[in-house]
Parts: sequence; C-alpha cells; structure tokens
Amino acid sequence: MVMSFRVSELQVLLGFAGRNKSGRKHELLAKALHLLKSSCAPSVQMKIKELYRRRFPRKTLGPSDLSLLSLPPGTPPVGSPGPLAPIPPALLAPGTLLGPKREVDMHPPLPQPVHPDVTMKPLPFYEIYGELIRPTTLASTSSQRFEEAHFTFALTPQQVQQILTSREVLPGAKCDYTIQVQLRFCLCETSCPQEDYFPPNLFVKVNGKLCPLPGYLPPTKNGAEPKRPSRPINITPLARLSATVPNTIVVNWSSEFGRNYSLSVYLVRQLTAGTLLQKLRAKGIRNPDHSRALIKEKLTADPDSEVATTSLRVSLMCPLGKMRLTVPCRALTCAHLQSFDAALYLQMNEKKPTWTCPVCDKKAPYESLIIDGLFMEILNSCSDCDEIQFMEDGSWCPMKPKKEASEASSIAQCKKAIHQIIKRRLKLLT
Repeated sequence: MVMSFRVSELQVLLGFAGRNKSGRKHELLAKALHLLKSSCAPSVQMKIKELYRRRFPRKTLGPSDLSLLSLPPGTPPVGSPGPLAPIPPALLAPGTLLGPKREVDMHPPLPQPVHPDVTMKPLPFYEIYGELIRPTTLASTSSQRFEEAHFTFALTPQQVQQILTSREVLPGAKCDYTIQVQLRFCLCETSCPQEDYFPPNLFVKVNGKLCPLPGYLPPTKNGAEPKRPSRPINITPLARLSATVPNTIVVNWSSEFGRNYSLSVYLVRQLTAGTLLQKLRAKGIRNPDHSRALIKEKLTADPDSEVATTSLRVSLMCPLGKMRLTVPCRALTCAHLQSFDAALYLQMNEKKPTWTCPVCDKKAPYESLIIDGLFMEILNSCSDCDEIQFMEDGSWCPMKPKKEASEASSIAQCKKAIHQIIKRRLKLLT
C-alpha cells in the first residue's frame, strides 16, 4: 500500500508521524517502511488508509488488506505459503489490475460530497431567493492533472415564473433578468465565510454550452500565473427556464494538492445602488454625539507629545467626485472624521466592487457603512463653504476659501488706506 504512494503522500505521512520528510522518493519510501517496521500506531494506520483512499478513491480496502499495515516489510501474512505469496490486490494501484477504461466502466463515479459547513460571503448587490445547489466540494476523483465534475439542478414553477417576469429590455435590444441563476466558486474552507475564488484553468459548460468567465487580470509580477477577478457568474442566459427539464453543469479544472474548491448555485435578485442607498437610509442616521466624542478624543492633548492639536479641518467635498457631500457616510472601521458621499460610493462599487474606503484605503464593506449625523447637520446649516474647522469642545466653524479671504483682506487694506488719506486732507484743511 505504501509502495504506491507518491512523494507528496510520503511527505504527508512522515510529517504526520513526526519524522523527517526531506529527501528523494526512495529515501522517503525507506523512511516510511522503517516507520511501519518500528512502530505502527493506530493513528498512523488510519492516516495511511486516508492517503490511500485519496490516492485511489474507487478502491475499497478489505480486512485482510488492512491487517498488512501492522506487518513489517517482507513478512508474509498469516496463512500464506511463504515469502513468495502473491501480493494482495489492495497493495497494487488500480491501474495495474484494470485498464483505466475498464475501471471506469466497472466503478461508477462517486457522488460529490456535500459540505454544508462551507458558507459563501454575502454579496451586497444580490439578495438570495433560493439555494439550487448547496456548496459542494470539487473533489479529485483520479490522479490526473485535469479534473471533471457534473452537477444537476432543477427550477420550480414558481422560480421559473419569477425569472421570466423580471425580464428587462436594455438599450441595444439586450435582454437581462433582475432575478438570476448565479454560479459561485470558492475555496473549500469552513473557518469563515468564503469569498469568490476560481479554480485554476477553469472551464464551465451549462447545458452543453460554454459559459463565459471573467477575463484574466494583468499579472502583478513577472512570470506570475494570471488570475480571474473574484466575482459570481450569471448563468441565466444558458439555463433552461423550465420546470420539467433539469439543467446540467460540467466543470473542468486543474487539481492542486492540498487545496480543494467548492461550487454552489443560487437564485438571486440583483439590486441597484439606489436600492442599497434606500436600505442605508432605512438603517437610520448615527447620533451626532458619536462624532463629537471622536473629535474630542482626537483633539485631547497628549502629555507625551510636544505638539498639541487645538483644531481639526475637514472638507465638505467628496474625495471621490470632488463635489459637495449629499449623504455623508464612512465605515465603522475607519478612524478618520472625513466622510465620503454614499450615493457615489455605491455607484462605483456597483460597476467594480472593491469596497475600499477612498480616504484611508481600508476595507469599507456595505454592512459597516453609517450615515454621519453631525455632517448632516453641518451640510444643512452651512451651504456657502466647502471646509470647516472643529474645535476642542466639539464645536465647529466654517472656513472661508483662500480666494475670498485674500479678497476680503485686500478690501480692508484699501479701506484703511482711504481712511488715512481722508484724515490727512482734513488736517491740511484745518
């Protein structure tokens, strides 16, 4: 059984047993055989079975084969005629007994194992209506480089009606659906909600037609493998919108040792930036006292600092569009007071979802956005300035533009000069 392991399986086995896993294949094989001869704990036996089943998933181990795990190399099993007894079938790779074609004929493909613990990260612009295929592992069923998996899902009459009634005709005679069948890929991890992540060399066919995938991003480093942007795939145009005919999905990808992927299909409704803005307004406006407390905290004198900050200047212009704020917002994770316009921020993420704060470049997801109540008060009460100054007590005052300030100072100087000339002439007359 161990003789059929590859270098990667031998390294995993030796690392599991706490042995040195460096060296060439024959050295690793000698270490593994020495491990079996010296001490073969039950946990090591279970690891060998696990690696063997992963190597040859269609081969079933019998009790007589498992008993060989505890025997030293070269020792014949009990009841065998001698050291030249035939090798048990479990110790041979399936390819040595049957040709690949015959093996596939005799052993039907195993069903894909479902991992309900794998959860996808929710997307703000999509509201889930139903789960058509639960997150399912793209399991490697052979030792080949390229893998293939088949999936099937069906739509209910109600779901078909929902999709058909959501059809919209866009400019250019293009039809689109606001309720869509959405295909998503991610890493098969259960530690946290997973973001979209495509397997390498991915090809998808829906009902026999090739599904278009997002284009590759330009490589960040020379020689780096190109990657696709992480986003879901809308397969509604390729789906059979019928409650009587099922839909099939065929996925081809390149397998990677130690990394598995997951596939899931959902029925979703696509939302717009305007809808998300309404939801954000419905959450309410944050109390202005929160921002005042943040101002006081920032302007509190630090005893260890030689420089004391007594005021703080903040712009009322959005850093995204360079226009005056209308709905000032920022993320709860941001430590700055500067706000950005919620409507423009949502419109930009609708086209290209990055969810990055334009002020501090940190992540600013939709669920962490808040509308600043203090800035709403300032915008409503101050319409003739684009910049304000906060004081230590949380109060604020408008800042005049430099041009207006220079004009005001020049006018004052002219008035002063005229006043002095008049005084001199009055003295001469008297």
